[in-house]
Amino acid sequence: MASAPAPSDPAALRLPGVLSSEQLYLSAHYLARSQESGGAIPWFPGGHTDVWDHVECAMALTVTGLLVPEHAEAARRAYLWLEGGRHPDGGWPAKFRQGRAATELREANHAAYPAVGLFHHLLTTGDTAFAERMWPTVESGLEFVLALRGSRGEILWARSEDGTPGDHALLTVCASVHHALRCGAALGARLGRDRPEWSAAADRLGVLINEDEGLFADRSRFSMDWFYPILGGAVRGGSAKERIAERWDTFVMPGLGVRCVNDQPWVTAAESAELVMALAAMGETEAGVRILRDVQHLRDADDGVYWTGYQFAEQVRWPVERSTWTSAAVILAVDALTRATPGSRVFLHSWEQEPVGV
Repeated sequence: MASAPAPSDPAALRLPGVLSSEQLYLSAHYLARSQESGGAIPWFPGGHTDVWDHVECAMALTVTGLLVPEHAEAARRAYLWLEGGRHPDGGWPAKFRQGRAATELREANHAAYPAVGLFHHLLTTGDTAFAERMWPTVESGLEFVLALRGSRGEILWARSEDGTPGDHALLTVCASVHHALRCGAALGARLGRDRPEWSAAADRLGVLINEDEGLFADRSRFSMDWFYPILGGAVRGGSAKERIAERWDTFVMPGLGVRCVNDQPWVTAAESAELVMALAAMGETEAGVRILRDVQHLRDADDGVYWTGYQFAEQVRWPVERSTWTSAAVILAVDALTRATPGSRVFLHSWEQEPVGV
C-alpha cells in the first residue's frame, strides 16, 4: 500500500537560463542506459560499480521517474540489486565489476548510503510497500556502520578484507553517515520500526563534527571535507555560513566550478553539484544557481552527459570519462534548489521539522 507523497511539480525540475527539464531528463537517460542487466549502475558503461555512487544514481532516477516510468523502474531495479552481494556482516564490497566483487574491503559510507536513498525513494514516491521490502537492507547496512564505532562515537572508515576495522575516521565519511543515520531513523519511524539508537549515534557524530574536527584524519585539501558537514546536516545555521565563507575562495573557481582538491588546478562537476545541495540547505539558492551555471562547460551538448572534471591549467577534460554519478549529482542539485519533488527534503533536511507520516 502506498501513501501519497507531499505535493510537488516534477515538471518544475529546471533552472531557467541554466538547464531545461528536457536537458535534465536527457541526462537521466544516460543513467538508465548505463544500468547493467542485474541492476547495478556502474561509473560508466563497462566500468566498476560502488554502492555509494550507485545509490546516488538511483536517487536521480527516482526524481525523473515521477514523469518517466522507465526511470522509475530503473531506480527500483537499482535498489533491488543491493539485496545481493552483501557480506554477512551487512557491508558491501567497495568495488564490483560486472556484478562480481572486485575487493572485500567494505567502506562505512557505502553501507550507510542506502538509508538515504531509500528514505528519498519513500518521500518521492510514497511507496511504503517498497520501503518495507528494502528495510532489511537499510537495517543491516547501518548496523554494519555502527559496528565500526570508535571509542568516542566516531565511525572508522572501513573494514578490511580480513575483517579488521580501519585505524582512523574521516570527516566526510562521518558527515555522510550522520545523514544516513538520520534518514534511516526517519524511515524506520514511518514504517513503525523506531531506532532511537540510530538517532543517538547521529547526535554523537554531530557533536564530534562541530566540536572536535581534529579527531578526524586530515583531508582538508579535499573540498568535500569543507562542505560535507553541511550537506550531511551536522553543521547548520550561522556555523554553516561561517564554514562556507572561510574556504569559498580556496575551492570555488568563478566561471569553472568547484575544485576537488585545493592543491591541483582541477574542478569537478560532482563536487560542484554537491556544494550546491549544501547551499540549498542553507537557503543560499542564488549562489547555488551560479555554481551550476558555471559548471555547464562540462556538459556534453550532444547527449546531456557530464564529464567528470576539467584540468584548467592544461585546459583539458580530466579524467577522460563521463561518470554516471556526476550527472546524477547535477539532477539532485537542481531538485534541491527547485524543490520540484518531495525527495528534495532529504538534502534540505526539512523533514526533521515535520511530523512523522508527512
